[in-house]
Amino acid sequence: MKHYQCILIYFLAFLGMQNTMAQSTASKNVIHFNIEAPPLDTSKKIWVYLPNSYSNSKERFPVIYMTDGQNLFDNETSYVGEWGIDEFLDGLSENQAIIVGIEHGNDKRIDELTPHPNPKYGGGNGDYYLDFVINTLKPYIDQHYKTKTEARFTTFWGSSLGGLMAFYATLKYPDVFGNAGVFSPSFWFSEKIYDFAKESKLPNTSRFYFLIGTEESETGVADQNKMVVLLKSKGVTEENIVNNIIEGGKHNEAFWKSQFAQAYSWLIKN
Repeated sequence: MKHYQCILIYFLAFLGMQNTMAQSTASKNVIHFNIEAPPLDTSKKIWVYLPNSYSNSKERFPVIYMTDGQNLFDNETSYVGEWGIDEFLDGLSENQAIIVGIEHGNDKRIDELTPHPNPKYGGGNGDYYLDFVINTLKPYIDQHYKTKTEARFTTFWGSSLGGLMAFYATLKYPDVFGNAGVFSPSFWFSEKIYDFAKESKLPNTSRFYFLIGTEESETGVADQNKMVVLLKSKGVTEENIVNNIIEGGKHNEAFWKSQFAQAYSWLIKN
């Protein structure tokens, strides 16, 4: 698949063309609210999944922040099918976490989820997006829900441009995000992400779960391998990095859904 085709896959999402004929499939454990996002000059819809044991538990839970919240829990809000995260988590009796899904910005999605601009596609406003997540959303979540606030219990996770942003966020703010779920990362968008990785100072506790399919793009596997080698050269240990390459995997929600459970188990094992 060409890189521009990956952009086109999400073009309908930019326009907000969701599957209005579908009925809601969200679990009763999924709630949502709107919150102002001053750095982005907009408001964001936020979906929060609370574990089955949440109401009756005095314990606090790890938190996973995820991009493209429309596609995580509900066929009604996803234009290409949901990840089914709530159904998977509803079946867990242990290793439970709070999931925070962040609405993507439709026609602003490229701007929000790219830390560096691309000469053809623009973008590069990812720092404003992270400003919102770190300084507005996370404090709100930590104040209103029973969370474990430390970095080692906090994960940033996304796919495609969201995977790029999850990786960048964990490199730039390792004191906030101790783990990254990096699905089908769009490292092709700007070579500057490699320069940023080279210059970043990571604690030896930072953990990364990478996923790519062999049928996503011409360079996807090579781009991911290049980044994994770079991280290892900076001291990220074998136990703190997964480089998962799936034969036949394609750049779509169905692929990411199929790989969620395995990645989740690894990312929250702290």
